[in-house]
Amino acid sequence: MARYEEDIVDEVAEPVFEPEPDGESKEERVQPLRTDIALNTLKHVHEAIGHVIKLLEEAEFVDATKQLTGLIASKKQLMQSQEATSGARVVEGVFDGANMVSSEGKLYSIPPNYASKSRLVEGDMLKLTIRGDGTFVFKQIAPIERRRVMGCLALDTSNDGHVVMCEETVYKVLPASVSYFRGEPGDEVVLLVPKSGKSVWAAVENIVKK
Repeated sequence: MARYEEDIVDEVAEPVFEPEPDGESKEERVQPLRTDIALNTLKHVHEAIGHVIKLLEEAEFVDATKQLTGLIASKKQLMQSQEATSGARVVEGVFDGANMVSSEGKLYSIPPNYASKSRLVEGDMLKLTIRGDGTFVFKQIAPIERRRVMGCLALDTSNDGHVVMCEETVYKVLPASVSYFRGEPGDEVVLLVPKSGKSVWAAVENIVKK
């Protein structure tokens, strides 16, 4: 079962902790190393950002692009360092309305209750941490700009799922959202959708009973 806190945790295996021997624990020995790596990397990123801003102000666009490429590499280095010291793996991706899609095109299933509760909108950036014990931890890192629309809840007879009809646009919605608000066909629905561009899915913000 998933446990919903500040981050969503999809627990596959519950780790078993054995007593540490007397003296300094493994975690206490590793933590200063993690801190040093993160601090040094962040200092480098901070300096690089300042340099990029200066180059852009001076219209040195080619050099600024090179610096930005270096920043991306630094981010990857930080993530790899965290993985090496913690045994976890970090994947970033985009919410497609029901799953997280990584840059490699791999789909990671997101618990519907979490997506519904967090009102995730198609296009939101997410980070998935896969811990050494198999636990999945999702976190929203860059929400897309949103706008509200109103529509009417209807039943999609092709799959017995629910959709929301907003004038000429039809949005898919997560069943967990409809169940939470006890929605029924004909109810008025307040949706969150991307501010610009089109989307297939929408997040349910509220339902007004008919």
